[in-house]
Amino acid sequence: MAKKQFKTESKRMLDMMINSVYTNREIFLRELISNASDAIDKLAYLSLTDPSVGLSREDFKITLTVDKAARTLTVSDNGIGMTAEELENNLGVIARSGSLEFKKEHAEELKEDTVGIIGQFGVGFYSAFMVASKVQVLSKKYGEEGASLWESSGGDGYTVKPASKDSVGTDVVLYIREDVEDESYGMFLESYELRRIVKKYSDYIRYPILTDVERTRRVEGSDSEKPEFEKYTETETLNSMIPLWRRNKSEVTDEEINEFYRDNYYDAEPPLKVIRIDAEGLVSFKAMLFIPASLPHGYYTKDFEKGLQLYSGGVMIIDRCAELLPEHFRFVKGVVESDDLSLNISRELLQQDKQLRVIAQNIEKRIKRELKKMLDEEKETYERFFKLFGIQLKYGLVSDFGIHKETLSDLLIYHTSRGGEQVTLEKYVETMPAEQKYIYYACGESLEKVESLPQTEKLRQKGFDIVYMTDEIDEFAVEMLGSVGDKSFKNVSRDDLELESEDEREQTKQSNELNRELLDFIKETLGVSAVRMSSRLVTHPVCLTSDGQITLEMEKYFAAMPGENHPKAERVLELNGDHRVFGLIKDAVLSDMELAAKYARLLYGQALLIAGFPLDDPAGYCELVCDLL
Repeated sequence: MAKKQFKTESKRMLDMMINSVYTNREIFLRELISNASDAIDKLAYLSLTDPSVGLSREDFKITLTVDKAARTLTVSDNGIGMTAEELENNLGVIARSGSLEFKKEHAEELKEDTVGIIGQFGVGFYSAFMVASKVQVLSKKYGEEGASLWESSGGDGYTVKPASKDSVGTDVVLYIREDVEDESYGMFLESYELRRIVKKYSDYIRYPILTDVERTRRVEGSDSEKPEFEKYTETETLNSMIPLWRRNKSEVTDEEINEFYRDNYYDAEPPLKVIRIDAEGLVSFKAMLFIPASLPHGYYTKDFEKGLQLYSGGVMIIDRCAELLPEHFRFVKGVVESDDLSLNISRELLQQDKQLRVIAQNIEKRIKRELKKMLDEEKETYERFFKLFGIQLKYGLVSDFGIHKETLSDLLIYHTSRGGEQVTLEKYVETMPAEQKYIYYACGESLEKVESLPQTEKLRQKGFDIVYMTDEIDEFAVEMLGSVGDKSFKNVSRDDLELESEDEREQTKQSNELNRELLDFIKETLGVSAVRMSSRLVTHPVCLTSDGQITLEMEKYFAAMPGENHPKAERVLELNGDHRVFGLIKDAVLSDMELAAKYARLLYGQALLIAGFPLDDPAGYCELVCDLL
């Protein structure tokens, strides 16, 4: 029979389909299995109204057959099959889809039916040429007597001729290419590789995918000390067919969920939280999401890839669909399935359409709702979660100029100077004394270091609670929050705490003026931005604070970044005029300026250490201490 050329398309077009549309060679098996599933769907639909079909749902199957000697892989189905004309129309015209035509013809009936036609673009079949030098399609249409054989080696055309086939359905025979230096095609003839690909992409195809697997067993009756073994072939079902997220909650046990999570996400611990979504509306979808109980490998690195597995019609479309998760919830794992998506022709990517955005918005709202519920009802579990991913929520709050503030602000919890459990900022405000005007917060590397800050003394004396912030991002988060209700924030190491009465404020002002000469001397000696009398110290002689927008903790944050010329805080040394050390330095200025300068450097070194800054000259500081002793 004369070879026919592909209608409307050239070899160049076919080459593009094979080499450009698909980015991964193993995708071919997903596409052929999806086509086989579509063919079975059509016959299964017909069987609902035509008893003569003679097949029930349990009879349908997809079979993978390997012949290593002939280097062939055959994908067979007992679906509706194709006539010679349909073979020519569907396989001879690139981008012509029989599934799409079927879907259009039965649009009304399929609205309420569970049959899901996957292939709609008519190009998936041609991915077979990525791994095969020749492809044969032997098919017998339901209700027809004869069969037909379509054959092609690629862009040079195809033939269609009469053939014989005992049963209804289609066999796609791939003649696998010979291995080359940089590509092993023979791997697609190995049962373990077929199993891996099916599990990855087609595990939830609704019909069993079968293949023969060679195994070894002990020969029955052989000597137990010198046993004999024999090889045998066993038919194995490669796919699980019905995913957990499609089953009712009452039908799924915790053990099944934990096993699914462990097997798919390689986590030894069960998830902290499982979120099930069954959404209907503008876009219908199902999802099973997991909040991990431990940090995913490499989570806080640039190499970590966020995203949810995305399925359509039981076929995995994207392994990590980043568009489904906002950055602040990037720790969530799980799967999403929707048959309402607009897929592009390769079925590997999604068109950026409204459907995807709707799903992502629904997922974000549901995750937020579940986290808030956990915070309100399972506080201990939420604290475990926040220890792992709280910093992610804070970065999410800071990113995009605070656009996610409303979503994330009420999920933040902090330790406070009162001790006990961590509280939300809203709870902190609710329990503030009536006379307290501001949310006071203190920053440091750890709770212990924040606890010991001299800047908090006056606040404690007045009985005011202090929010402890120990993450480097906390102060940036505070800047984005601005306030909680009508209460704004005060940084104990920067802001005027407004704790003094008018008389006390006037006294501090007068003290600064009376000691101006001394304060200027210390400022000149140390090279700091300012030296002033403190209104926040009680028992400590000295503390370090800052003026301007860059705080002391911000300076540390920027200093840890690569590069040079990082922004620095305007350092302020505050002195306690009621402490005996202040009297010593004041007397020294009058009698021994060199001694006074040593006192000043000693106090500044103490302030730096308390604030968590390194000394510029540790050896010199030690020498100074010894000299004064």
